[in-house]
Amino acid sequence: MNNPPLALMCITAHPDDESLGFGPALARYAAEGIQTSIVCATRGQVGWAGAPEENPGPAALGTIREAELRAAARVLGASEVCLLGYMDGELDRAAPAEIIGKLVRHIRRVRPQVVITFDPFGAYGHPDHIAISQFTAAALIAAADPRVPAQTEEDTLPHSVSKFYYVADNAEMMAAYDTLEGELTIDVDGKTRHQVIWPDWAITAAIDAAEHWQTVWRAIQCHSSQKHLFDQLSDAPEATMRIICGKRTFYRAASLVNGGRTLETDLFEGLR
Repeated sequence: MNNPPLALMCITAHPDDESLGFGPALARYAAEGIQTSIVCATRGQVGWAGAPEENPGPAALGTIREAELRAAARVLGASEVCLLGYMDGELDRAAPAEIIGKLVRHIRRVRPQVVITFDPFGAYGHPDHIAISQFTAAALIAAADPRVPAQTEEDTLPHSVSKFYYVADNAEMMAAYDTLEGELTIDVDGKTRHQVIWPDWAITAAIDAAEHWQTVWRAIQCHSSQKHLFDQLSDAPEATMRIICGKRTFYRAASLVNGGRTLETDLFEGLR
């Protein structure tokens, strides 16, 4: 029996996460002929940092940012983009059974061997990032459980994902960002949350996508509504861009096919 084609699913919270957070992995594996798909929980409806009087409002901004996401996905070579339809900034209040069920349907339909998402810290404590990390982990368990009933004809059979990774920003990556924009923070519940830097000993995979860094940069530029966030990247030295757009480090949260302390250079190690 022939083995199924290799597939990678990236589960994110907002448009632009796929490019800024996961772009190097998506670009590299699409270029290698692996099926890549993006599931995005929201349309980024409140992600506006321009002049207040120019804010088009949540509905219009969501439409704009969805179009940007789809454009970026085409640049990255993703085979499909699916949106779950939740409100930006409210993901941690989504009904767990509902959103997990939606994720299960996509996992069972696409049947990826590898799934990537945000780490449990949400990179810098963003509640939406933390929520999608938790919901993804729960959905992987549910998708493999034959006791969880199918909800559509497409998700009849349970599916066990072989490898599950959190993106895990290391000191090199954070230093590259900090030289351009300063430390990324977010205020939540009256307290400031800061970037979480994973120690090198905790990193289990380092993905080299240096030959695709310009592709990732083009994908980032598709998010023109967020241009204020990326202006400084335009003037960054190529060495910095090669780090931001050409490398990514991960923590292997679960694997059915390999283990150990040896640093992986391929998220599909053990599968090909």
